[in-house]
Formats: sequence, C-alpha cells, structure tokens
Amino acid sequence: MEIGIDSFAAILPDPATGKPPSPTDRMADLLEEVEVADRVGLDVFGIGEHHRAEFLDSAPAIILAAAAARTSQIRLTSAVTVLSAADPVRIFQEFATLDLIAGGRAEIVVGRGSFGEAYPLFGVDPRDYDELFAEKIDLLLRLNEMPHPIWKGRFRAALEGQGVYPRPHQPRLPLWIGVGGTPQSFARAGTLGLPLIVAIIGGTFERFLPFVDLYREAGLSAGHSPETLKVGVHAMGFVGETNTAAREAFFPGWAHLTGRIGRERGWPPPSRQQFDAMASPEGAFLIGDPKTVAAKMLHASEVLGGVSRITFQMSTASLETAAMKRSIELLGTEVAPVVRAATLDTRKAT
Repeated sequence: MEIGIDSFAAILPDPATGKPPSPTDRMADLLEEVEVADRVGLDVFGIGEHHRAEFLDSAPAIILAAAAARTSQIRLTSAVTVLSAADPVRIFQEFATLDLIAGGRAEIVVGRGSFGEAYPLFGVDPRDYDELFAEKIDLLLRLNEMPHPIWKGRFRAALEGQGVYPRPHQPRLPLWIGVGGTPQSFARAGTLGLPLIVAIIGGTFERFLPFVDLYREAGLSAGHSPETLKVGVHAMGFVGETNTAAREAFFPGWAHLTGRIGRERGWPPPSRQQFDAMASPEGAFLIGDPKTVAAKMLHASEVLGGVSRITFQMSTASLETAAMKRSIELLGTEVAPVVRAATLDTRKAT
C-alpha cells in the first residue's frame, strides 16, 4: 500500500490571537512538510486546488514544482485538479513540466471539485458540470497518448494535430480520478479503467463499499484487468504520540473550517461529539497514535476489498506546525512500516 499526505494549504487563525500566519510563512511550512514526508519515506504528497481565501492552493502545479526541487523520492500529485473548469492542454503542459523537474515523479488526480468557485472564475457554466468533465477527461487521456492529437469537442476549440509540448519524463503521466459519493462518478472511472481515489471525509469506510464494487464491476465489464482497477482513499488523518494528543491537535482547525463551510451550505455547527465519533474505531477519521492509525488503515483496506493507496488530509492541523511535522514523521517511521508489512503478508497469503 502506498501512503501519503494531501494538503489544501489551509491558512487558519491562531486560536489565541485570532490572526492567521502570513501566506508566505504558511507556504514555507508547507514545503517543509513535503521535505519531511520525502525524508521519512512516504510515497506521495498531493496538493489540492481551491479558489478560496482560507486555502493557498489555487496553483498546485507551482507548489509541486517547488517541492520537486527540494525532494528526491516522493511522488507529487494534484489532489484534485478541477478538470471541469480547466483547459486540459494547459493542465497537461503544467504537469509534464513538473514531471521533467521531478525526474518522473508527477501524477494527476482529476475531479469535478467539491466547491463551485472555479466555474464562474474561469467563465464556465456549472450547469454543464458533468458534460464538461466527460469531455475534458477524454481530451486529457488523448494528450497523454500522443503529442499531435486530432480531437473535437463541444466546449473547447478543436485540435487538428498541433503539437502539445513538453512531453513528460515518464512515458505517460499517471492519471487517477478523484470521486466523492455519486455512483455515476465511480462507474465512469471504472469504464475508463483509471485508478480511483475516494474522498472519505466522514461517516464510515464501510458505506463506500457498494460504490467501490460498482467501480470494479464497471471496469471489468469494460474489459479492464483487475490489476488496473486500483482503489485509493483520501481521508482526514493525523498521527500523534497518543490518541488524545492527536485529537487535540486536529480538532480546532477541523472545527473552524467545517463550521465556516457549513455556514455557507446551511449545515448545523460541527460538534466535538461528532468529531469524536468519526475519530472512534468505527469512524472514518484516521486520527490517533501510530498503533491506532495503522489498525484503522488496515481496516479500511479490508472492508473496501483491498486499497492501493491511502492519503491523509492533514491541512486542518496546520494550527500546530510542529505537531504537523511530527505527525508526518510518525506516519512515515511508525505507521507505514506496520501497514506495509501487513499488506505484504496478505498478498503472500493469497
């Protein structure tokens, strides 16, 4: 199993002063987090894409390129690229360039996004949400296969063999599809035969099994081999020296962001009881000491029929900069070896 971090570059106010850090300082901390993840042997680091005041990740390829220059092993990916509101040609060029800087460590996770700000910002009609994604993933896949594509669609000017450069260091950029909870998204990823990242930010892991089964069934029906139908999980996660320390470091930022977004969407205010339930053994938050987190990761893989990658969404713990870096160290040095050994033993047994 691959293990990594996803960051939205959240910029949160200090609980004591109510003031956030400067964006420059927060970005410097983020790049140090990627360096720590690389040093302790984690597999992947992802940067999201948002166009909101509380996040600094509106240009993920630039952040990842800076991280590429400071790391040597870790794979670098978007998490996710809001493809419906972007030009696939430009996305391909940016990540091909990143791949050259990183020496073949770039990936793209594409999705439709959980926020709507990108659509009016880039002049895209949100009513075309689904059709935009279907057309643009088709073009992105075509670009990944050939430098002079012939292509025509509804939402973008046709390509008539123009060269799309540079080409990546890798023969092809690895592409994943990031999904939430709509069955159509799972089925589409399976039909395309692309690996899947499931965003599980609440509830339980078990409730996503029917969707994952739908993905695998759609992929097999489309003629794809089971080996290509990889499933990854993106989940809220944080590792502390103790279960209590991990929860206390994560909760303030989670409550702040969840409450702010919830007010926009008409949700009730988040509660500590709700948080503790999701951090409990039955919940989908990977929060606790190394032993607790490793056990929950293995449980997630078991109930979902085998997971190839788990990434931790730690951004809401950025209030605690030192604890954040220590959490990444614990994930790489104490959690990852246990999980990798257990999943290796499982493969040998089968």
